[in-house]
Amino acid sequence: MVKTTSDFQKMKSSREPIVMVTSYDAPGASLCEEAEVDTILVGDSLGMVVLGYESTVPVTIDDMVHHTKAVKRGARNTFIVTDMPFMTYHASLQETMAGARRLMQESGADALKLEGSGEVFVHTKALVDAGVPVVSHLGLTPQTVGVDGGYKVKGKSAAEQEQLLKDAKQAEKAGAFMLVLECVPEEAAKKVQASISIPVIGIGAGRYTDGQVLVYHDITGYYAGHTAKFVKQYTNISEPVQRALKEFKQEVKAGIFPAEEHVFQPLDKHVKLYGDK
Repeated sequence: MVKTTSDFQKMKSSREPIVMVTSYDAPGASLCEEAEVDTILVGDSLGMVVLGYESTVPVTIDDMVHHTKAVKRGARNTFIVTDMPFMTYHASLQETMAGARRLMQESGADALKLEGSGEVFVHTKALVDAGVPVVSHLGLTPQTVGVDGGYKVKGKSAAEQEQLLKDAKQAEKAGAFMLVLECVPEEAAKKVQASISIPVIGIGAGRYTDGQVLVYHDITGYYAGHTAKFVKQYTNISEPVQRALKEFKQEVKAGIFPAEEHVFQPLDKHVKLYGDK
């Protein structure tokens, strides 16, 4: 049964850690659901992880709809949070509502995630008032790294920590039911977690948040890129995948594959094809 926003609130109250995994396709989402994770995030990080972009900026509403639909098909019984992509919630409220409507109606998302503070909270409140569950995202916000000068830990100074705490309270006041806190010192995250009533999900935010999120590809080692300090890689599936691909290439070159058992014959009574059981 799909969890609800109330379930996450109860988990915070009972101190049951919330497990979130970022996934981008049906196979990955299906494995997440089999593992009984609490929620799946379809992050616009898909731009870098699976689409080959250098940042999240080129990701569009169409991209998010496409990938969220795939994730929903793979995990029909898991709560799905979807990112609103770059510059789709920073102009008019009308534009924000139009993008949110598409994501909620076309993709099957259960909630939307918005990065940043300030005017973003005006859009957060408008969405919540319209019936859209919203997750806020503070700390390092990947959509604004161009302005910030790169991927940096946030909340190092006392002034930054004070502002982070104010923003977290504003996110709660605007109606967000959950907060993702990325790349902040552990002590700052601890203060935020204790100061607001909504669940705080950490990524690179230490041990004292209400839950943790990592990307499927980072957890499994299914990614050739840089691995951040806060990531724990639980296995490395890239190595056996690469071995399999090399073996396939060698067998084709050598004429070993396909073998007799892989070819069709005129007298075959039953041939297993795609989808056969």
